[in-house]
Amino acid sequence: MNKPLDAAKLAERETGAEQWQREYADGAAGDKTLRNRSGVEVKPLYTPQDWNGDHADALGYPGQPPYTRGIYASMHRGRSWSQRQLIGLGTPADYNARLLEMIAQGTSAVSLIPCNSVFRGYDMDEVHAELLGTCGVVANTAQHMDQCLAGVDLARTSCAMNDPSPFTLLAFMLATAKRRGVDWRSISGTSNQSDYLSHYVANHMFFRIALPGARRILTDHIEFCGQHLPRWNPLSVVGQHMQQAGATPAEAMAFTLSSAIQYADDCSARGMDPDAFLPRFTFFFDISVSLFEEIAKFRAGRRIWARLARERLGARDPRSWRFKFHGQTSGADLTRAQPLNNIARVTVQAIAGILGGLQSLHTDAYDEALSCPTEFGARIAVNTQNILREEARLTDVIDPLGGSYYIESLTDEMERRILAVMAEVEAAGGMYAAVEQGLVQKKIGASARAFQEKVESGEQTVVGVNAYRVEEGRGERQALATPDPANMQAHIAAFRAYKEARSQAAVQRALDRLAASCGDPQQNIFARVVEAAEAGCTHGEICATLRRELGFGQPLVMV
Repeated sequence: MNKPLDAAKLAERETGAEQWQREYADGAAGDKTLRNRSGVEVKPLYTPQDWNGDHADALGYPGQPPYTRGIYASMHRGRSWSQRQLIGLGTPADYNARLLEMIAQGTSAVSLIPCNSVFRGYDMDEVHAELLGTCGVVANTAQHMDQCLAGVDLARTSCAMNDPSPFTLLAFMLATAKRRGVDWRSISGTSNQSDYLSHYVANHMFFRIALPGARRILTDHIEFCGQHLPRWNPLSVVGQHMQQAGATPAEAMAFTLSSAIQYADDCSARGMDPDAFLPRFTFFFDISVSLFEEIAKFRAGRRIWARLARERLGARDPRSWRFKFHGQTSGADLTRAQPLNNIARVTVQAIAGILGGLQSLHTDAYDEALSCPTEFGARIAVNTQNILREEARLTDVIDPLGGSYYIESLTDEMERRILAVMAEVEAAGGMYAAVEQGLVQKKIGASARAFQEKVESGEQTVVGVNAYRVEEGRGERQALATPDPANMQAHIAAFRAYKEARSQAAVQRALDRLAASCGDPQQNIFARVVEAAEAGCTHGEICATLRRELGFGQPLVMV
């Protein structure tokens, strides 16, 4: 504890403060008020007068409530974050080759991103061939998943499936595991795009099935995984989509926590025990280039969630209070102009996520503003993490900015702003009702417009876009590869042959059972999706059946 200052020293310190204020005013004449992306005023200097919080109540120790300093006692000093690079391109063979290369470079977990045709809920023979595989892998069957994950030990490697409802990619992986003789109970990973509310609000391409049906499928999915896949995280609550759509960091955290409350309430209404499902809730966030704001966002969110899990959701197990999150450096901050500058942006974003206490990290390749990452760009992205961990030694100290007057003051202010937005959502009837009414979409749209106006006016500098511009064509852009057309045509031909050769009767029985489950609340829809995958049904067939029974997804777009 600091000793109280005597009167003389107190007077001397006051004189020092006054002197600094005078000299600062002289040196920064015309200085204007600065605010971060969440609207928090940023002062030029922070002192003990800006934060005099109680250490035990506001900070504590890592692994202990209120978890401000991290959810595990040893954090990155004991176990580094997972390097979970998004990989997705071309055919399953293309994907597998890139995956094995990235694993050799240090990637420690799988994160599969499918082609946009898959995200939209269609098979490869239902879309224009020239669009296939340009931004993700074209995987439509369990056989394709087996090819994607060739050489990967499913019992030992954590896998994230970027897989919106009805989670066909996980179903294909489970069919693959069964074929390989791998016990489902040993499989670990995350249904990384399971948050249908974030899709409805901010990622319309992913929203396949009408809102009530998506709600039913997710709850069934969580229940099924709790029964059969104890090491799998069936829910990733996604703040990334909303922040990339324009939400401020504080708003994105607030909407994410409000969504988590909604999903927890839905599970509890089904009769599930919070201490059975909450330990498997995970979170997924965008990390912008606003370094200190992002660190404070994560510290505040971690503290709020621990309190909510105990007091609002009734969890008693400390594992339920842990705010486990994956971070992805923000693609929205990357620019097509002078794309090599994106390496610096990604590095700053990654530092913010690491110092914010994430559990896994994806660093964008510098060329993701142009296309699916090239192998060259992906290697730099992976090594950015390696450099930060092993050369910059960011893992040496747990929460190294803890106790900073600025960081603690900013964390407290971010918490206040997050809670204020959450109160608006609660007043609207909860997150489900708030997105039905368009409240969330309106707030995101207003924030997106305000930020864009700052960029256009020059108040917000974007290097290479509205400042420090250079003429194009100075060699910064590479010729970007696209999937080989002959290989893709062969992939389509093999897919059509596969559909002809399988048991049509088995496929139809599985699809009929899937359709019947939609009208029977006693059946689990995701269990029928898994059965359909094992019977040889395709992704498009499963999605089409559920769209027919539950309605086509039509997000509410606010203007």
